[in-house]
Amino acid sequence: MVLKFAALVGMHLILLNCSPDKISEAKQEASYMHDFDKLWNFNEPAQTEQKFRDVLAISSAEQNPEFRLELQTQIARTLGLQQKFDDAHKLLDQVELELKSEYPVARIRYLLERGRTLNSSGKADESLPLFLEAWELALEKQADFYAVDAAHMLGIVAPPEQQLVWNKKAMDLAEKSPDKRAQGWLGSLYNNIGWTYHDMQEYEKALEIFLKGLDWRVAHEQVGETRIAKWCVARTHRSLGHIDQALEMQYDLEKEINAAGQDEDGYVSEEIAECLTLLGKPAEAAPHFMKAWKLLSQDIWLQKNEGERLDRLKTLGEKTF
Repeated sequence: MVLKFAALVGMHLILLNCSPDKISEAKQEASYMHDFDKLWNFNEPAQTEQKFRDVLAISSAEQNPEFRLELQTQIARTLGLQQKFDDAHKLLDQVELELKSEYPVARIRYLLERGRTLNSSGKADESLPLFLEAWELALEKQADFYAVDAAHMLGIVAPPEQQLVWNKKAMDLAEKSPDKRAQGWLGSLYNNIGWTYHDMQEYEKALEIFLKGLDWRVAHEQVGETRIAKWCVARTHRSLGHIDQALEMQYDLEKEINAAGQDEDGYVSEEIAECLTLLGKPAEAAPHFMKAWKLLSQDIWLQKNEGERLDRLKTLGEKTF
């Protein structure tokens, strides 16, 4: 088996025009059936796409047909994150043609990614039945990780009155599941449920669940996600009218990010500006609005969906006092 795999790697070396180090890395990444999921970097979908394609190029279609189909669904997901929706659908069309009843996980993942692609391209209504089918099939196959994923997506695309129900279903399953991967959804679910309560203007409930999410992120030593959880808590304090507390938390986040040598966060700058404005300090707020605009205007999704918000940030940032 090892010799066969080594020969396969060697055969693709010239075809891929890759360095030996890159092939060695891809070989290691493809050693186990589902290890490619560890390659995900949602902040860098183009880089993740290339890594997935490298693994796909050295995998054997005859040996691991379901593995390849699952991998292709994730390549489609990287394309969707890059706003390449037509390309994503074309790849998913190919996957659909090869699906068989003996590949249940591949079918679940196909349904999830077809649904995500539709939702991201503004077709939430069309995505809903796909997520429902994924949920039902995942429950049937006791694939808790994917069932939670489907329920969490239904918590996003379902009608507003059903979103909280689906998020709670996802949370309950994740909390009770023996599958550690399913349990790993809890941080995201606490975040989603918190924002659902926030959108309903039930800010006390939102704060309670955001604090629960913050504790979960800290306990799991997820540094980046912990910062996001702190931001959510601070944002909810602003909604509750606790402006001084919210501002102090955002300043602390700004210092924490700077001390870590990381890129500035436009959302933190935006919140600092909003808090200062509410405290009657528009002159102090202006440079933070401008910083927020410079950072957030680079986001493709915000450019497409939050144009008025970006325009407002720029306008307030350009004000002179």
